[in-house]
Amino acid sequence: MTRTQTFMIFFSIIIVLYGLINTYIYVRGLQVFSLGSPLRIWFTVVFWFLSLSYIAARLLERIALSWLTDGLVWIGSFWMGAMAYFLIILLAIDLLRLGNYIVPFFPDFLTRNLRYTKQVAALIVVGIVFLTVIGARVNAMFPRIQTLELTIHKNSPLKELNVALVTDVHLGTIICNSHFTRIVKKINSLNPDIVLFAGDLVDEDIEPVIRENLGETLRQIKSKYGIYGITGNHEYIGGVEPACKYLIEHGVIMLRDSVAKVADAFTLVGREDVSIRQFNGKKRKQLSELMSGVDTTLPVILMDHQPLHLDDVIGHGVDLQFSGHTHHGQLWPFNYISQAVYELSWGYKKKGNTQFYVSCGVGTWGPPMRTGNRPEVVHVKLKFEDETKK
Repeated sequence: MTRTQTFMIFFSIIIVLYGLINTYIYVRGLQVFSLGSPLRIWFTVVFWFLSLSYIAARLLERIALSWLTDGLVWIGSFWMGAMAYFLIILLAIDLLRLGNYIVPFFPDFLTRNLRYTKQVAALIVVGIVFLTVIGARVNAMFPRIQTLELTIHKNSPLKELNVALVTDVHLGTIICNSHFTRIVKKINSLNPDIVLFAGDLVDEDIEPVIRENLGETLRQIKSKYGIYGITGNHEYIGGVEPACKYLIEHGVIMLRDSVAKVADAFTLVGREDVSIRQFNGKKRKQLSELMSGVDTTLPVILMDHQPLHLDDVIGHGVDLQFSGHTHHGQLWPFNYISQAVYELSWGYKKKGNTQFYVSCGVGTWGPPMRTGNRPEVVHVKLKFEDETKK
């Protein structure tokens, strides 16, 4: 089976699942209105406009980017978040209804006038989802500074390093210039010695980034030793070569299965994202190959976008790995799925002599909102101490 066939099968499954979820929500919503009510028509039109707007935007973008496609992307993205919470609440209600069918426990005032009960329930559900979406959007717009104090027990000409770690910005239509400017201000407020972008700096297609001139905002980042980045899966989704070319032109040193010795004090190792195989049919270098020429007497910091196979990093002389990708689920309760998939979905862990930190990210993908966690710019206060001081 070719990669194109695999992608088409995966895409078809997603579309079918998306259609089934929306159909379920639509059918349950339609039950609120009486047969023959003109509101049923309005509900149908509005519902399917919301649910199909994102797909329509992506299809129209293949012809040309415009205010129409931007608007549809925004509408559709908000709908995806709302859809998730409509689904969760409606499934909970239907489970209660099933339980009541088996063993009746609903009080009489709920069952006396079912039409009225459904209408009141619908208003409550819509209100809950609306407030959740608004709150989650506000939460996503204002990232926090997450401070992390770490020590690497190796000799280095530097005793301290002030690192700004940023993952999963997803620059594009949703994370536009106003939002990115807030992120850049957060980064600069740390007065960083070095800035590390650990993948998914670009969302998908590079065209919205170019149109918004986000590269000029990127240039506003101030850093003593420079700005370094690696590829994530989204750079590959939108076209990795144009994305990397644009980032390099605007001041980001891209480490693509490559190594950089910084200030003769520590080594940065940047891995290609594992998506290289899916999209380009290539394999990224083995970590042992990347580390073969690295002086491991100096501190070694590794960036790998997806926090997979942490045990494989141990024993290669890597002192600290930074990753992102997970968003820690982005929307509650999907953080539980993320925790089940990844050994480390968000936060710090030490295994052997290697320390790991996975960031929940600073941007959003899909729904422009977050629940359950706040977006973060990570301020890593890194100390280097002689091994004898352990």
